[in-house]
Amino acid sequence: MEARLTPADRERYHRHLVLSEFGVAGQERLKAAKVLVVGGGGLGSAASLYLAAAGVGTLALVDFDKVDLSNLQRQVLYGSADIGRSKALRGQARLQELNPDISIVAHDCEVTAGNVMDLIRPYHLVVDGTDRLSTRYQVNDACVLQRKMLVSAAIHRFEGQTFSYVPECGPCYRCIFPSAGEGVTPNCAEAGVLGVLPGILGTVQATEAIKLLAGFGEPLIGRLLTVDALTMRFDEFKVTRRADCAVCGDQPTIRAPQESAAPVCSADQRARIRKVSPTDLRSLLARGHVRVVDVREPTEFATACLPESRNVPLGLLLRDLPALLDAARAEGDDVVFLCRSGGRSQTACEQAAAAGLAAPLNLAGGLLAWARDVDSGFEVPLP
Repeated sequence: MEARLTPADRERYHRHLVLSEFGVAGQERLKAAKVLVVGGGGLGSAASLYLAAAGVGTLALVDFDKVDLSNLQRQVLYGSADIGRSKALRGQARLQELNPDISIVAHDCEVTAGNVMDLIRPYHLVVDGTDRLSTRYQVNDACVLQRKMLVSAAIHRFEGQTFSYVPECGPCYRCIFPSAGEGVTPNCAEAGVLGVLPGILGTVQATEAIKLLAGFGEPLIGRLLTVDALTMRFDEFKVTRRADCAVCGDQPTIRAPQESAAPVCSADQRARIRKVSPTDLRSLLARGHVRVVDVREPTEFATACLPESRNVPLGLLLRDLPALLDAARAEGDDVVFLCRSGGRSQTACEQAAAAGLAAPLNLAGGLLAWARDVDSGFEVPLP
């Protein structure tokens, strides 16, 4: 994977060339590289801008959405004049303007289980910035099945996480989060997000992609990097490949990307989901007739949990929902879902609403908010 630098390249990328770890060889590898950015939102905006500026030879952006005024708070790839226009096409124009010497490809389409394999096939590395949980698993699975490098990130409110996957060198996304949940994570309109947060994580993704492609530094293989913008604290957690991983394990069961099997939550059902504050939950627990369902992974639950809660990991919720809802109806109980920060529990509420629960309750801010507002001694483990 090589491409010779032109005199103009040497001038444009001079600050790279004088880095001994990078040099001409690294820049030539970058010029020969082909990268697909999945999602033209906040993460994809930041990542694609820096990848284009860095000189990735072929850079593609896939997104089926159109630019909305509310996007501009964080999606720096677009301007006010782009409102109502295709993100993929407007992103292509902006990136080409930034660096006319590279090839910019626009995929103005939705990523699905049916097309994800074809979408990533021409590229050496995928940067995943989607906010849809089902798409995140489809992209991961396609990368594993086609032996493609992947840099994945996710954000929620004030928090974010990212890691890198390299075939046969470390864990994939399913190794770290084996339960797909099969739902859609709450988007920024529902949960909110600090505008600069996707910029922080998106530039980390671009950094990882550049390192992997140019061949220098120590990438985030087997390491989950997290950031909490409220405290401006970065943490790192070692993660390992799971022998029982459904897609990259010793006996994989996933042979192709899969569509979500979750029931669809309608707009009316979603509107009936209510958020409860930590202090409201404390009052509900004191009065009784409430079932608290913790949808984190068992390892998280075992480390720290509310005594009144029952652990049903998000990936198993669809299986357990009928019995859970029957028991709640029989006793006249409210059902409160919770997780670490409120993202997975929102998905659980949507699944419960689609399954017939009239008014699912979501602990706003999750156990992090509980520790902040109710029990300062409660320590919330990372996933």
